[in-house]
Amino acid sequence: MLEIEGLAVRYGAREPVLHGVSLAVAEAGVVALLGANGAGKTSLMRAVSGTVALHGGSVTAGSIRFLGQEIAGANPAGVVARGLVQVPEGRHVFGPLTVEENLDAGAITVRSREARTRTRHQVFEMFPRLAERRRQRAGTLSGGEQQMLAIARALMSQPKLLLLDEPSLGLAPRLVKQIGETVREIARDGVPVLLVEQNAAMALSVAHSAYLLELGRVVLTGPAGELSHSDEVRRLYLGEDAEADAEDPGDGRAAPQLARWTA
Repeated sequence: MLEIEGLAVRYGAREPVLHGVSLAVAEAGVVALLGANGAGKTSLMRAVSGTVALHGGSVTAGSIRFLGQEIAGANPAGVVARGLVQVPEGRHVFGPLTVEENLDAGAITVRSREARTRTRHQVFEMFPRLAERRRQRAGTLSGGEQQMLAIARALMSQPKLLLLDEPSLGLAPRLVKQIGETVREIARDGVPVLLVEQNAAMALSVAHSAYLLELGRVVLTGPAGELSHSDEVRRLYLGEDAEADAEDPGDGRAAPQLARWTA
């Protein structure tokens, strides 16, 4: 569904922040993109969603194909119209508007009133807390509720692919788990997800495959279950001591063989 090949992004005259990044998202499931602050995750999302120019950046090399069509350099409205919708980092809801009005704003590209009504019903089933607060101003919701609303508003546009940028950022562990369950449910309902996260434990628990981004380069990729057992990922992102059981994994299996990119 989404194919990124050799993507390079820079801001002004500065050094590129992405160097030849390639990744793919299939027509089903969740793909996780992991990395620390400054790895280039948000810049990749901006390039895909067409918003990188709004932040003073540009795609300088590579291609981004969505459903077989090149979208690198496309304007954000055109990208959304194709069915590729991003929930940016930071829960950017319309604070003065009610929950229902935020959802209506998300459905502005959907012409069918019946389709909007059906999707709103599905969203309220997924987020019953939002149904309870449908007439409450978004700015008065808790952080977790605002994140739910940001995701729900994106779903109102009936996306073909959903981009989630750090949905667990700043949330309590209980809410992080809930966001993970929501991501899994969205994918199960037929909307594939590209999930950008620093919270590797949550991301790998819901993803089918994953990429590890360091300093603008993909350095590790593979099935999410295997990445979660990688010594490097466990040590750097899961806070585990991989050396403690490196000699004896306990189940007789060899260490997983993951694709490592050094370009």
